[in-house]
Amino acid sequence: MPASKRIVQLKTTPEDHRIAQLAAAAIGLSLIDAAIPLPLPGVKPGLANIVTLIVLARYGWGAAAWVSGLRVFAGGLLLGYFLSPGFFMSLTGALFSLLTLALAIRLPKRWFGPVSWSILAAFAHIGGQLVLARLWLIPHNGLFLLIPFFAVAALTFGIINGLLAARLLQELPPNPSEVEEHA
Repeated sequence: MPASKRIVQLKTTPEDHRIAQLAAAAIGLSLIDAAIPLPLPGVKPGLANIVTLIVLARYGWGAAAWVSGLRVFAGGLLLGYFLSPGFFMSLTGALFSLLTLALAIRLPKRWFGPVSWSILAAFAHIGGQLVLARLWLIPHNGLFLLIPFFAVAALTFGIINGLLAARLLQELPPNPSEVEEHA
């Protein structure tokens, strides 16, 4: 068969399908986020983080990283800011959040769960964005005068998203792999 006629067939797994579905949910919530008018640029509820927290709790950090990464890239394309400063701000926030979550999931589950993870991730997200903004977009320390506003937003939305994720985790049917572990 000539090279131009070869068909490349990708094999997908059930996990690939699950990640795609969860990423689609996160992308949809990102689109809703973008439509919500807020008083301060860069402050958003971060609704897609609810999906990331659920994925983290049920399927682990690797799956959460895939969902978050796909959300950032697809969101950038769909909202028309791919490779713009806004895209890199989103990507940096997501990376700082994911790195923080990689550490947070190792904390004692007795005291740490979706709400505390969400608060830590929200602070990491805005912290990463402020660092990038200072280094790249606004090379002036006056930017740090906005920290109290961003901190209140991170705490507020971190708590709300964490509570929503915790509630949804309670209502979701058990993960089949969790059922097998307890059998």
